[in-house]
Amino acid sequence: MTTTSKNPNWFDIGMDAWALAAESNIVIAMRIGSLAQGGPAAVQEAGRMVSEKVAANIKLGCDLMTGKLGSSPEAIVSGSIAHYAKSVVANRKRLSDTPAAQMIENGAEQE
Repeated sequence: MTTTSKNPNWFDIGMDAWALAAESNIVIAMRIGSLAQGGPAAVQEAGRMVSEKVAANIKLGCDLMTGKLGSSPEAIVSGSIAHYAKSVVANRKRLSDTPAAQMIENGAEQE
């Protein structure tokens, strides 16, 4: 998803942020569909969602405090986007085989 080079500029960072937002919205739609179906799978997904977010925020905070993201504002923002993009892409791949994802794809084809 992110294509920003080692020397990020604000335009590329903006494009990466836009791509992350678009991808995140797809994952949110898939998760809402899974949660709306209810049952044990929904409970498991809700727990997974919360634990992933907490872990991602803690890891990003540690990376920020230890300087792993860099020292310039551009490097920090770019690194933060890349950090969250990994989780979003992984979740989209994982959720793409769920019934909720199939409904989203079929609904988009019918319009």
